This record gives sequence, structure tokens and C-alpha cells, in this order.
Amino acid sequence: MAQPLNYDAASIQVLEGLEAVRRRPGMYVGGTDLKALHHLVYEVVDNSIDEALAGACDHIEITIHPDSSVTVQDNGRGIPVDIHPEKKISALTVVMTTLHAGGKFGGGGYKVSGGLHGVGVSAVNALSEWCEVEVRRAGKVHFQRFERGYPVEAVKVIGKVKENETGTKTTFKFDPDIFKDNLDYRFDTLVQRFREMAFVTRGVTIHFSDERTNREMTFYFEGGITSFVRYLNRNRQTLHPVMYVEKQVEGIGIEAAVQYTDAFTESVYSFANTINTVDGGTHMTGLRSALTRVINDYARKNGLLKDSDPNFTGDDTREGLTAIVSIKHPDPQFESQTKVKLMNPEVQTYVTQVVGEAFSTFLEENPQAAKAIIAKCLTSSRARDAARKARDLVIRKSALESLTLPGKLADCSERDPRKTELYIVEGDSAGGSAKQGRDRHFQAILPLRGKILNTERARLDKILSNNEVKALISALGTGIGDSLDLDGLRYGRIIIMTDADVDGSHIRTLLLTFFFRYMPKLIEDGHLFIAQPPLYRIEHKKQVRYLYSDEEKERYLKELGKDGDRVVVQRYKGLGEMNPAQLWETTMNPENRTLLQVTIEDAAEADRTFDMLMGDAVDPRRKFIQTHARKVRNLDI
Repeated sequence: MAQPLNYDAASIQVLEGLEAVRRRPGMYVGGTDLKALHHLVYEVVDNSIDEALAGACDHIEITIHPDSSVTVQDNGRGIPVDIHPEKKISALTVVMTTLHAGGKFGGGGYKVSGGLHGVGVSAVNALSEWCEVEVRRAGKVHFQRFERGYPVEAVKVIGKVKENETGTKTTFKFDPDIFKDNLDYRFDTLVQRFREMAFVTRGVTIHFSDERTNREMTFYFEGGITSFVRYLNRNRQTLHPVMYVEKQVEGIGIEAAVQYTDAFTESVYSFANTINTVDGGTHMTGLRSALTRVINDYARKNGLLKDSDPNFTGDDTREGLTAIVSIKHPDPQFESQTKVKLMNPEVQTYVTQVVGEAFSTFLEENPQAAKAIIAKCLTSSRARDAARKARDLVIRKSALESLTLPGKLADCSERDPRKTELYIVEGDSAGGSAKQGRDRHFQAILPLRGKILNTERARLDKILSNNEVKALISALGTGIGDSLDLDGLRYGRIIIMTDADVDGSHIRTLLLTFFFRYMPKLIEDGHLFIAQPPLYRIEHKKQVRYLYSDEEKERYLKELGKDGDRVVVQRYKGLGEMNPAQLWETTMNPENRTLLQVTIEDAAEADRTFDMLMGDAVDPRRKFIQTHARKVRNLDI
């Protein structure tokens, strides 16, 4: 047996201040991946938003420079620069270099704040190769530079401004030693976050420009979260005008906007001090329970629910619901450092009370809207009952594996899901090539005939009666919707393989919609991929090369030049045109293939995109599919 390592007082390592952030970035910004990289920008912008919440700022300017450094500038009060009474150095240096230092603890500087409990900007500084801060305050421009979290020099005055010209300008460059693998900011990801911030912080202008691509966007919403709900519903048929309420209870600001549509899914988003709490929390629970209670009370009181009918469940009252709940709390408690869930228990009570009163009044004053909402809930309740029976049938069958595996599935011999993959292939001819070309040991093939049902425009009971969907659910072995259980997943990788044309893009989008709506955990846990078959086969001097885009083809033909030798260019219109060996070599062989992993980068944007793509409005869908057939833009693939 190996000798145990010494474990004594000398083994206990104390990481001082910002060194802890550099050693364990996951504790402060959630990791070192793309999401964490964007989190750096959010932290600095959150500080400017806090100034807006305090009524001191109405303009925020964000710029990504060509070297991927980022500048965030606001016209707030400016970080204090005078000498800190305890630390005996400039307050600016304290804020930038000390964890848990900031004006958000004592209640004097800010009533409410979204900043990272005072960790935010110092954590960003620690994880930056360099950071420079300019503060306009009391007629002077103060400046300090930091490298990897440590000040290079003391705070100095570098200029003069008008007495009333105040604000903070922070420029930082993320440290490539920490954020590796050539990570870089994505314009669309940042735009989505800034749009949300502008929606929930009324009257603030946010201007964002990206000097790498010369793209820019400006956001300003006088209507706040009411505008946000209208934005989310702009491709949906609404049942009534937006119901909006705003109230202060015990020093906590509560805002909610609610509107029902003819959609079959819910789009509900919650914010705490302008931060999107993606995992919800007590404010979300309060909103949902208030709506369910009020709808049941109104339906009973007005005879729209019979005595023999059971009450609507939360699922029934959430179908077609678009809602935003935003709270401003002086002391928010979050589940984790990256603020995905609000935990304050009192918030649930207050939100239930405020939304309940307002929604009850709204239904009393708008009987037509009330009837439309309750009719929607009744239909949803009946469909849910039918879906439950259909789902139970699927689950009962799955007790016997031989019954559940569809006949057209060509299974693999390996049984360990960590080693297996399922190719979902469009059409029988491509399915035939894939079955012959695959490695039978670990690759299974499921051919789908034609286009699967559009799951955005159908309820679960109808979806479960569709043969192609049933085959897919059976092959995966996970169940669906509420009964989804990844423990039963039979394949670690699910790979969508469709033709590289508009039809193939449509089928791919239908499948993505199905997974997004009914098996989101598959995407979240990294099981869903898209295969990349080549567009061209080019033969030159008996050398064969496969190319995956028109740009690649043009570049390669230019490289070959005109040397007189014959170049044979073959354009693949579909997978079925490739023989099994070619399909294996280009698209299925793990040594050579390119797989694009699907991750839900932003639920609100994905929700809106799927709604636009798969909903009733035809023109935006056709245009989008033709433009982005091979890019699937709003998923991080």
C-alpha cells in the first residue's frame, strides 16, 4: 500500500484575495468556458445597471475592441476615489482588488443591486490580463491600471471635466491563460442579455458596438417588461392585452406582466435586480401559484368549472402563458454565485399577493379575456388527460424492451450508453447507406420517413400518436415531457443527419423543436449533435477531397488553378447519393467527421426563434430557413 501523503498544518494552503479567484474561477464566475467568459462582461455592466437602479445613470456604452478587450462606460456617480478609512488606500483600488468590497452592503450607496455581492468587478479584474479604470468625479478624471488583478500604479489624475460630468469607464482584456481554447465573445449572446437588461430597467439607453465585425445595437424601452412580453409574443396570436402590475411591499419592488396566447407552451421569465434568474425561484413560484389560484377561483365563481370537474393544475394554467416577473430586493439571496435561482422566502408571499390581486381585478374587468383564458385551460386540461393516457401506454410498453424498439431501428451490439450513438437519418435511401456504412458495434440507425409532426403546433396527446415520434421515443428509452428520465437513455450521442438542402434543414428544425420542447434535458446534458455531411466531392489527379461549403470549394478550386488537368466536381444533393463507404468516411467515422454539439444558449431567444420557425406565421419562417439552412443561428452548435 502506498504511503499516505503528509497532512498537517503545513498542508493547509491559504489563498489570499484575488489569487483564490484565479485558482478557482468556477466559484466566482461559474467556470472557464464560453458562458463564464460572457459572465465577465455581465458583471461589469451589472455595476452600471446598479447605478441606473439608484437613479444615477441613464446611458451605458459597451464596446468590444478588435483585440477582444471590452469597454463598459456609464454616466453614473463614478466609483469613489478618496482614501478608504480602514484600508488607507483609494476606494477605487479597494473595489477593484478586494473581494466582498463595494457600496452594496451597508445600504447607504444602493437600495437595490444586481452586482455580485461585491465580488463582481474584483473577480473580473483578477481574471483579466489587464484592466484599466477611468473615473469622472468632482471635475477630475482619475485613472488606474491593473495586471492580473494587481495595481501597476496608484490612482492618478489624468484630466479635468465639468463638475457635473460623472461616470465610470472600465476596459479589460480577459486572461487567455485562464480562458483557453481560443474562446471569444459572441455578439448575439451579449445582445440578448443587454436587450433583457434594457427591458427590465426602464428608461436606460444601452448602446453596444462590436468593432471586430462593425455590428451595433441600441436598446431603450419606455414600456419596460410590458414591451418585453409584446416582443416575445410578436409572432403569436394573443388572447387579450398585457396585464401589468407594479407595487412596493415591505421595501421590495414587484413588477409583473402577463399575457395568454394560442401557443401550447409557456414562456415565463423571472428577474431579480435585473438579473435573469434562469432557474426561477421564489418570485417565479409566487407568480405561477397566483395565476392558478385566481383562474380556479374565477372559473368556479362564474360556473365555468362544474362541481364535478377537478381544479385546473399549474400545467393547465401555464399553457400559452407569456409572463415576466421582475423584483427589486435590497438583500437578494441567490442559490449560487452565478445567480440562477432566487431563494428569499418572503418574496413568494408578496408576489402571490400582488399578482393575485391584480390578475383577479383584470379578469373581473375583462370578462371576454377571462372566458378565453379559461377555455384555453379547459382544452389544455382535457388534452393533458389524453396525453397522460397515451404516455402511460408508451411507458407500459417500455417494460418489455422488445416491444418498444421500432422495427426500422438498426440497433448496435454495444449496450453501454456512454459508448453508443444513434443516427436519426432522413429517408429510407440514406438510411440504407447509413446502415451499410456504419460501425455496427456502437452505431445505431433510425430512418424517419418524410417530415415528422410539427411539435410546436400540436399538443402532447397528438404528438404521441404520431408514428415517427413514437419510434424516436421508443428508440431513446427515456420517456417524454414530465416523465423524461435520462437513466433510461440507450445512446450517449443522438446525431441528427439530414440532407444539406432546404428540406433537410426543415426536418432538422422539426427535430430540434421536438427535443427543445419535450426533451430539453437531453440538450442541456450534451447528448444532441448535428452531423456535417460534405456538399462536394472533388477529384483531381486521382486525389479525392470532400468539401463542406461553397466557400471551401471556391478556395480549393482556386488553389488547384488551371493546370490543364481535369477536375471532377460532384455536388451531393442528398445523403442517399453517397455510397456507404463515402458516408462512413466523411460523416460517420469518428476519426474524420465533424459533429456540431447543440446547446441551449439562451432559452428566451431559442423560445422566440422556435415560435417564429414553427408557429403559424409562414413568411418569417421561410425566409429564416433559406437564409440559415446550415447555421441554425440561435442555437450554440
